[in-house]
Amino acid sequence: MLEQVTRIVLIRHGETAWNRATRIQGHTDIPLSPLGLAQAERLAQALADEPLAALYASDLSRARQTAEALARRRGLDIQFDTDLRERAFGCFEGLDWQQISEQYPEDAERWRRREPDFAVGGGESLSGFSARCLAAVRRAAAAHPGQDVAIVAHGGVLDCLYRAATRVALNAPRSWQLGNATINRLLATADGFTLVGWNDDQHLAGLSADDIGA
Repeated sequence: MLEQVTRIVLIRHGETAWNRATRIQGHTDIPLSPLGLAQAERLAQALADEPLAALYASDLSRARQTAEALARRRGLDIQFDTDLRERAFGCFEGLDWQQISEQYPEDAERWRRREPDFAVGGGESLSGFSARCLAAVRRAAAAHPGQDVAIVAHGGVLDCLYRAATRVALNAPRSWQLGNATINRLLATADGFTLVGWNDDQHLAGLSADDIGA
């Protein structure tokens, strides 16, 4: 049980080529693009003075590379947790939204409806995914009561945390942003999560793929 508040800095990984192409990544291990690497460095600069006690991350390359930029600047070890991985999307992975609609129209409709117990072939249900990633963040928070913890994960993980902190149902439409390499802030206690700040992208101002040739 948490007896003190843990302050969580929640980070989505930097951009990948598949993000730009709107291809579903899931557990497919895609590295950061040149823009994503630049975003990770900007993120590390923005958090240079944060009193971070620990750094956790998904082990997938896009999250690992984002966390490594912060780890280098802060001299922190990264604690990898596979439960912080993105949702597994099975046969959807590698496809863009149009291809999914064309190749798997019925599954695509159930996915868009956000049916909590629906799992595409070879994939993971939304309810199962949410349970595992929330448990991972609770473990990290419980290990650092009264401290500040950075967690680098994926858009789906951030979505689940936002819903948990604002008491929004898993099947409700999304109305909030999930930007790459943004800074998001939560408080964790024994009673759950509380939203403090969301989708802060000020540190990414002026940074674009055109500027770095991505």
